[in-house]
Amino acid sequence: MNDPERAMLLSVHPRFATAILDGSKTVEVRRQRVAAPPGTPVLLYATAPTMALVGLARIAAVHTASPREVWSVYRSQTGITQREYDAYMSGATQASGLTLEDTFAFDEPVTLGALRAAGTFHPPQSYRYLKGDDLRQVAATGSVVGAALRQALGDLVPA
Repeated sequence: MNDPERAMLLSVHPRFATAILDGSKTVEVRRQRVAAPPGTPVLLYATAPTMALVGLARIAAVHTASPREVWSVYRSQTGITQREYDAYMSGATQASGLTLEDTFAFDEPVTLGALRAAGTFHPPQSYRYLKGDDLRQVAATGSVVGAALRQALGDLVPA
């Protein structure tokens, strides 16, 4: 069941954020099980050196299986080489492939400084969920971000 009051904040390297937003990478892989239902909004946080929210996407599907199976199914959609994938998945017993759709790049990224100026903000190592006040805080940092969140989350994020 989709929780309309929840969005995923996903940390990715800048090269992957760019690839997701330009459509050349449609599957993001993670070393653990991701329990996010289809339709979950995803805020993309590009890590250093960018350190900013750069866009939005929506989860179309999550496939959790062995790392080998996830690679077999999604390799051409991950935007990485098998060598990179194998190094990332080293020691993992399961993997999740998050199929992303409906991407939207912010015209102006929302910097870590702006996010922290609006309140306490800590980018996650991998991902975390944002609800209620956290979402309103992020939306307050920029009109483009707020408008995009309102479109994705409806009444949860006030105008």
